[in-house]
Amino acid sequence: MLQFTVSAQSKAKVSLKNSSPSLLIDGKNYPPFAYMSYLGEKEYYKEIAASGVHIYNIPAYLADGGINTISGIGAFRSPIWIGEENYDFSSLVLDFEKIIKADKKAKVVIRFYLDPPEWWTSKNPEASAQLADGSTFRQCFSSELWKIETGKVLRDCLNWVLHSKYAKYLIGIHVASGFTEEWFYHPKQYQDQNSARVDGFRQWLKEKYKSNSELQKSWNNPTVTLENAQLANVDESTNNNTWRDPNKDIIYIDTYRYLAEVLVDNIIYFSKIVKDASNGDLLTGAFSGYHYFVGDARRGHGALAKLLKSPYIDYLSSPNVYNRVLGEDWAPMLAINSVQLHGKLWLAENDTRTSITTLLKDQSEGIAPPGQYESGVWLGPEDIETSVSLLWKNTARMLAYGYGGWWFDMWGGWFSNPQLLNVIEETQKLSAFSNLKIDSKMKAQVGVVVDEELCFWDPTYGRLTENILSNRYPLAKTGNSYDLFLRTDINDMPIPQYKVIWLMGVLNLKKDEIKKIQEWNNLDITVLWTNGRGTEIFEPNGNQIFMEDMFKWSAVELGNLWAKAGVHRYIQTDDVFYIGRNWISIHSVAGGKREVDFPYYAQVIDPINNEILSESTKQLELNIKPKSTVLLRVSPLKN
Repeated sequence: MLQFTVSAQSKAKVSLKNSSPSLLIDGKNYPPFAYMSYLGEKEYYKEIAASGVHIYNIPAYLADGGINTISGIGAFRSPIWIGEENYDFSSLVLDFEKIIKADKKAKVVIRFYLDPPEWWTSKNPEASAQLADGSTFRQCFSSELWKIETGKVLRDCLNWVLHSKYAKYLIGIHVASGFTEEWFYHPKQYQDQNSARVDGFRQWLKEKYKSNSELQKSWNNPTVTLENAQLANVDESTNNNTWRDPNKDIIYIDTYRYLAEVLVDNIIYFSKIVKDASNGDLLTGAFSGYHYFVGDARRGHGALAKLLKSPYIDYLSSPNVYNRVLGEDWAPMLAINSVQLHGKLWLAENDTRTSITTLLKDQSEGIAPPGQYESGVWLGPEDIETSVSLLWKNTARMLAYGYGGWWFDMWGGWFSNPQLLNVIEETQKLSAFSNLKIDSKMKAQVGVVVDEELCFWDPTYGRLTENILSNRYPLAKTGNSYDLFLRTDINDMPIPQYKVIWLMGVLNLKKDEIKKIQEWNNLDITVLWTNGRGTEIFEPNGNQIFMEDMFKWSAVELGNLWAKAGVHRYIQTDDVFYIGRNWISIHSVAGGKREVDFPYYAQVIDPINNEILSESTKQLELNIKPKSTVLLRVSPLKN
């Protein structure tokens, strides 16, 4: 074990403040905003520090393999794990030195990418993914050997940094692995034939079913046993365009559940190592649970509910959904209200492209594969004004929905402009208002419930799922906000505040859920249930309306439903609209005059220009520029 002189260590934790998770570092509240770049340069760190951001994420890699095994992208750093108990920490030293020379107030989170090096895979084929052609690939996520040996390496890395001069700057570890660092299975791992996977699945089945008879009944297969069960082929070609059949396809559901839990168990395992090594003083986080956007169950997300119960996880993250066009909501990829309900901090990865977004090939050598990362989603808008609007939209959503995030300057220089840096600086300042008590008058009146296992039932690897979940876009254009919870948290939702509850993508109702619909109707709540056949509407007056094949709704259709159910609509246009925590925001493509109608008298402040627009009003008229985002501070007044 490596030994170093002990250094002082920062202490970071997530605590609940005004019923919302907040970040504490050495006993002080910190704005939950950070900066990261894969190609971190001192000049950009200086710009960010001058804007008031002092938390930085840096990448670290055990191996020299790239994070995207489809594109073939190269490694962003030199490998740390270069042999048995042999480490090269020079990349970490370089990153720390760049940051602390640019910002003496720096606090650092290391993103450790835990995929193994090739020399280890060659030495330990029994712990690697075993492919159909006889070759091996990186790790088998079900392998105890991989987990144990990688855990030892992580402990050694932590021991080094916690006993170095950089310990006082370190506040957390983001555990990462798999495809694009996001705890996805690499596509080559979809058909991993490692016996550890089968053995783990059979043990999982034993814990679930207890007996052969129960397994046979569930799978509708009289010959399957707990000793001979095999995983379903989750990478098969299929022409099936209908949802899986619960009478014959439970083998697929169990397979996906097991594979998802394997990844979550690994996240918990490595996070516990971080907590133990730091005496609980380091934050732990990961990418996981992308059920609201990733519809391909082969990726392995679908056990968020289990992860949220872990005491070893402080925060979770995802990029914003990849429909990066002007005039649409870029929502997080999972049910953030469930994350917050369980006392975890949600941090968005704001990898927002701007008009000065650089290309990887121009910023590095030997990393970008030819023709990759040069077009489509990798390009930003044409002008700086639109870029500013998109960053303000990021800020508005984080403030209104009560979460944080990091500005992800992937290749460097994406935000290196006075107007863009001003948004980042103002976001830091405005976050101070988020510590105020949340006004109950501004709470969401629409509660959306989603089933993170919806994609398990989708044989099209996501097409059927997206047909329902694409309602995430019109939901943000209905003139109000909405809460988003996992189905497993339905008993802990703040039901009395809602006028509408939407069971969105819940294919079949359980007995207690049927009972709850009646209870909600008795509370004068309108219920929508979108399943595999269409949408059924349960009105408080007892009316039931079934709309066959009604999966995708427009903002106008939802707005009309909201109005009928008594949901207050602050605006009548289909602009992206956020409200919550004393903030309102309008993101508009066309611009023009907009009227905001409040159901209460309110003081309205333009926080950017520090201007009071009204001391007391129930209606506000705004003249909005095209392709812009307006953010206002609203304080409801006592009647």
